[in-house]
Amino acid sequence: MKKTQSDVIIIAAGAAGLAAAVSAAQSGLSVTVFEKNDVTGGTANRGMGPLGIESRHTRARLLQPTKDEAFKVFMDYTHWRVDAKLVRAFLNKSGDTIHWLESLGVEFVEPATYFTGSYQTWHLVKPETGQPGPGGAATMMKILTQKAIELGVDIILESTVNQIIKENNIVVGVKVTDKVGNKIEARAKAVIVATGGFGNSPEMIREHTGFEMDKDIYPFRISGVTGDGIRMAWEVGAQKTEMSMELVYGMPDPMNVPPQLHEACRQPHLFVNYLGERFMNEAIMANVTFTGNALSLQKDKTGFLIFDENILQIMANDFDTRNRVFPKTNFENAQTIIDAYLASGKGNFYVADTIEDLCQQTGLDLDGLTETIKNYNAFCQNGYDEQFNKERKYLRPLTGGKWYAGRHFPSAYGSAGGIKINEKTEVIGQDWRPIKGLYAAGTDACSIYGDSYPFIFPGTSMGFAINTGRIAAENIVKTPNL
Repeated sequence: MKKTQSDVIIIAAGAAGLAAAVSAAQSGLSVTVFEKNDVTGGTANRGMGPLGIESRHTRARLLQPTKDEAFKVFMDYTHWRVDAKLVRAFLNKSGDTIHWLESLGVEFVEPATYFTGSYQTWHLVKPETGQPGPGGAATMMKILTQKAIELGVDIILESTVNQIIKENNIVVGVKVTDKVGNKIEARAKAVIVATGGFGNSPEMIREHTGFEMDKDIYPFRISGVTGDGIRMAWEVGAQKTEMSMELVYGMPDPMNVPPQLHEACRQPHLFVNYLGERFMNEAIMANVTFTGNALSLQKDKTGFLIFDENILQIMANDFDTRNRVFPKTNFENAQTIIDAYLASGKGNFYVADTIEDLCQQTGLDLDGLTETIKNYNAFCQNGYDEQFNKERKYLRPLTGGKWYAGRHFPSAYGSAGGIKINEKTEVIGQDWRPIKGLYAAGTDACSIYGDSYPFIFPGTSMGFAINTGRIAAENIVKTPNL
């Protein structure tokens, strides 16, 4: 068995791991990173940018929130069912982390919001080519990777960490299998777990969240994100936290649905469950977490967004709501897009000449949907939604011609939680004291959301990963034995 020695070992080279690696190396520590995929970046390669509070960008534009306001809103949102000291440490550091990333060469185009009413905390990465959007943050991951290598970090790809080594109640290293099957025992004075959660593990999702992958939840599936770090931390005595999915919603495989069609099916029109009944105020559909919550309570965790020929014509000119992930303003060329999608056979979108035909295709209850449309049209005529108080401007009656429906399920950007840490990112053991030598950062330890991802602060997930990675490295530097 090959044996190695370094000051710090980091398990995985995603946003948290790379931030920790660069930060530790900048302080003069020797760092080894083991990544089981053949590329670095992890989930962040699909993202757009991190949260920043009181960065130079938000301050220059006089944008809220301040650090104090952000902390109050965050804790009110989570009803104080999260670690307040960890939340405070993360939020307070987030603006400085934007400046730190810029010092490494990352460029940001603007602080953005996700939907109307959320804060402009999302610092969108300027990609090497094209416009900011999904995948734009891959440029930031590339820069972090290059900087880590320049600083002497040893990034070993296609190498799977199998076990954390603990001796005399102190974590001293890891056991690894490299890409050709060789065994490595890597020793260090500190180990950081940063494996990105369990968002691509059907077994852990079922056991810890109650969802069934590709049946009633369709998360973004990132290779290698299977809960390895969480499992290994538990094996050496780490406390468990509450575990959940970072819920959003949409049609299955949304990146392969034409974006205009995808957004047309997320506009605030009639939204019903299999019983044909409304179950939420459709005006909140722009808040993808709240909608994911509502969907998860329905029969088969399923909803159908229904519109007719008249509403389709309205959407051809303008969408009611927009967002930065799919920044489409209208449903132009609707018929061409719909025809092509139906011909593809991908499913989950339906066109019918009658309500009866629509129910036959979708499995919706005909009597329930008929009654719902009758009542909903009365609300539209009266200008008041007495069921859910939906804003009057979104109340449009359904009169037919053609009928359209998009089927939605809960989705998720990934998991949340698993390893309990403190505000220093030290892993907490069963005795409520830190396990010496063991740290965790990012999604593996992200238990700060309560029951719902706080999309009021967009960029939180990536921001938590990068900031806790930095915090872990900085606290390791302060440890006496280093």
